[in-house]
Amino acid sequence: MADIISLLPDHVANQIAAGEVIQRPASVVKELLENAIDSGADEIKLLIKDAGKTMIQLIDNGIGMTTSDARLAFERHATSKIRSADDLFSISSKGFRGEALASIAAIAHVEIHTKTEDDEIGTCLKISGSKFEMQDVSVVPRGTSISVKNLFFNVPARRNFLKSDKVEIRHIIDEFNRVALSHPEVKFVFYQNETELFSISESNFRKRIANIFGNKIEEKLIPVEEMTSVAGFEGFIVKPEFAKKSRGQQFFFVNRRFIKSPFLHHAICCAFQGLIKDRYHPGYFLHIQIDPKTIDINIHPTKTEIKFEEEQNLYAIIKSMTKHSLGMFQVSPILDFDRDPAFDTPYSMAQNNLTKIPSVEIDSSFNPFQQVDLTQTKASKDKWESLYSGLNIAGTKTNSDDELKMAIEQTPKVFQLFKKYIVTSTRSGLLIINQNRAHQRVLYEAFLSSITERNIHSQQLMFPKELELSTKQLALFDDFEDNLKAMGFILERHNNKLMIIGIPSICDDRQVEQLFDEVLTSSDSSEDLESFSQADYIAKLMSRSLAVNSNKPLSTIEQQVLVDDLFACKEPLTSPFNRKIFITLDKDELDKKLN
Repeated sequence: MADIISLLPDHVANQIAAGEVIQRPASVVKELLENAIDSGADEIKLLIKDAGKTMIQLIDNGIGMTTSDARLAFERHATSKIRSADDLFSISSKGFRGEALASIAAIAHVEIHTKTEDDEIGTCLKISGSKFEMQDVSVVPRGTSISVKNLFFNVPARRNFLKSDKVEIRHIIDEFNRVALSHPEVKFVFYQNETELFSISESNFRKRIANIFGNKIEEKLIPVEEMTSVAGFEGFIVKPEFAKKSRGQQFFFVNRRFIKSPFLHHAICCAFQGLIKDRYHPGYFLHIQIDPKTIDINIHPTKTEIKFEEEQNLYAIIKSMTKHSLGMFQVSPILDFDRDPAFDTPYSMAQNNLTKIPSVEIDSSFNPFQQVDLTQTKASKDKWESLYSGLNIAGTKTNSDDELKMAIEQTPKVFQLFKKYIVTSTRSGLLIINQNRAHQRVLYEAFLSSITERNIHSQQLMFPKELELSTKQLALFDDFEDNLKAMGFILERHNNKLMIIGIPSICDDRQVEQLFDEVLTSSDSSEDLESFSQADYIAKLMSRSLAVNSNKPLSTIEQQVLVDDLFACKEPLTSPFNRKIFITLDKDELDKKLN
C-alpha cells in the first residue's frame, strides 16, 4: 500500500490556522489593535470600510519594525514576546501566539508600512494569500500602518458566512471598546466609511467609560477597590436600579486584557442578589491585576478565556468587595412582599388611559337610626334584578336567574397556575398556555402588521423621553430608524440624543427606555435570532422585551383577553422564537392518569 500521509503546504496550513484565529472582520481588528498596544503606541487610528469586508486599516505611532522583522512577522509562530517555554507562564503582552499576522495574510491582501526611530527610511511589504508580492522602501513616520483588504478573498465559503454589515460593525465596535477600555491612557480614533464613530483622548478609567457609553453613565457608577495578596481589584459597578435585561456592560480585564469568565460573573450576580430583578444583569467594569504566573491564558485562540490557580479565592473576594461597595453607597435590598394581583391594572386596559378618579356622592338625608321599610327593600331588589332582564351573554337572551347562570357557564373558565401558565377548558380536555410566549406571539404579529399594512396607531407622550445613545447604539439606530417609525414610534434625533415623542398604542411609556435598550444594545443572544428581514428582527426583539413576564400574576380578565388575542393570531402554535406556546390534555389522557 502506498504512503498516504503528507505535509500540508504552508499556504494551506495558514488558511487552516486562519480559521481558528480569524473568524470575522472583528477578529482582524482585535489582533491589529493588540499588536499596536504591544508596540507601545499612545495614538491609534482605525479605518473601516463596509464593516471590514472591503478594508481594515490601522495606523499607530509605536516602535515600528525593521525590514527583517517586518518580513519575519508574517511567518507562522513568529513573535517577539516568547523566547522559551517558561515565558508562557509569565505573559504580560497581548499578541504572543505568533499566528495573527500569518493568518491574516493567508486570507487577505495585506500592505504594511513601518519604520523604527533609528531607521532613516521605512519598509513597505505587500502580501496576498501568504505570498510576498513586493518589498520596497517607504518614507513614513515612526510606527506602523497596516492595511487588510478583501478579507476571505480566497476562501469564498467563509466570506459567504459573514453576517450583514450592521452585525459585523457591531462586533468590530465590541472589540474596539474592549481594547479602548483596558487602555485609557491611549488616544483612539475610529472611522467607518469615512464617518467618525469615536475620537477618544487619553483619560482616566471613569472618563473612558463615559466616552464610550455616554456621559450619563458616570452618575450610575459605584467605585470598587481592593488590594489583597491574591490580586488587586479596581473599577466600577453599575447601580442596581440601572441593571438591564440585555448584556453589554459586563467587562473583566485581567492584567489589562479583556476576558470572559462566567464563574466570576456569577460572583457579582450573587452580590447583587435581592437588589435586581430576575433575568436582569448587573453592569461592571473591573480591572484585576494578578501575578502572570498564577494564570494560564494560552487555552483559546482568541485569548479571552483564562484559567486561575486561585479561582475560589477570587470568587470570594469579588463577591465580598462588591457587597461592601454597595453597602458603602447605601444600596440595600428591597423587601418585596406578595401582593394581591387584583389590585394590578389589567394589561389589556393599561394603555387605554381609562382610569378615572371615583366621585363620592353623599346622601344627606340618610339616617342610620330610621326604621327600615321592608317593602321598599324588596322593591329595590326587584329593580336590581331587572338590570339583567333581556341581557344577551354569549348570544343568549336571559330572562331569569337560571338562564343568566347558564349563559355565563358557556364562557370558558380560566385560571393561572404558578404565575406562569393559563389553564382553560376545551370541549375535549384542558389547554395549558405559557403566558409569556403567548404574549410574545400577540405583540410580534401586531408589530409586523403595523409595518406591512401601515395601520399605525401611535399615542403621543405628554412628556417626551430623552435618551442618550452611545456611539454603538447610534450606529444601530441609523439602521433601524425607518422600521421603528413604521411600527408607530415618533422619534427625533439631536446629535447623540434621541427624543421619543410618540409610541405605539400597544406599548406602555414606562417600558420605553428598557425597550430601546433591548433593541439598540448588542447581546450574544440577539444575533442568534433567525430573521428574514430587519423588520422581523426588530419585531422579535420588541415582543421579547414587552411581553408579560412568566412570574407576573394576571387577573381573570387579563387571562381571558390574552387567550382570545392568541387564538386570533395567524400562528398561535409557536412563539416568534419557535417555542411551543401551549399543550393540550384530552379527556382520555386524564382518564388514564386517574385510573
